[in-house]
Amino acid sequence: MRMVFDAVPAERREEIYGRFAEEIARRFEMDHRFAESEERKRVAIMVSREDHCLSDLLWRWRSGELGAEVTAVVSNHAEHDDQVTSLGLPFHHVPVEAGAKAEAEARALELIGEVDLLVLARYMQILSAGFLERLGAPAINIHHSFLPAFVGADPYHRAHERGVKLIGATAHYVTPELDAGPIIEQDVGRVDHAMSAEEMIAAGRDIEAMVLARAVRFHLEHRVLINGGRTVVFR
Repeated sequence: MRMVFDAVPAERREEIYGRFAEEIARRFEMDHRFAESEERKRVAIMVSREDHCLSDLLWRWRSGELGAEVTAVVSNHAEHDDQVTSLGLPFHHVPVEAGAKAEAEARALELIGEVDLLVLARYMQILSAGFLERLGAPAINIHHSFLPAFVGADPYHRAHERGVKLIGATAHYVTPELDAGPIIEQDVGRVDHAMSAEEMIAAGRDIEAMVLARAVRFHLEHRVLINGGRTVVFR
């Protein structure tokens, strides 16, 4: 259950929370938590070459729609420096060289610092289990919804060759097992034979940006409960 209510005065909250734990939660053996909606979360973003999800998140942050503070953007490519720094946000280029992934991850963790959420806005590197453990915060990833079909490079071109009729995107929590974390949000769009592979890619980018933004918002608004390997999302 998710319940939204007007907060009691700040000076009485600890008392109320304590009484709830003692008088109600203990009696009914409840797992519970209180979340303050006015508390803005700290969010870091990691991105590679494609910037459609990054640009969308930055627009939502700048307009106040994101409801969080973006603390840093980390990328293994340098192209997004101007876009990010022009908004007054720190941009960090951390290349991932062959044989030096551990060093790159350590540097990225140092630059990310303490955050409440990490968003992989089309970050095309696989994060190690050690990175996720040391991060100490949830991470959300976005990818196309062709999986397990069309894995690897150029999925849209191969989907175009096969004449698919639906494309989509999936946002999920990141776990050590690749693309196997609990799913938060998904969406699809219809395509047809008249569309080129490039037009399908453009349509897919729109869906990816929308799905990722919704998943991030659901998480930040405490609408997501993880139940085993799946989620319950309160809309």
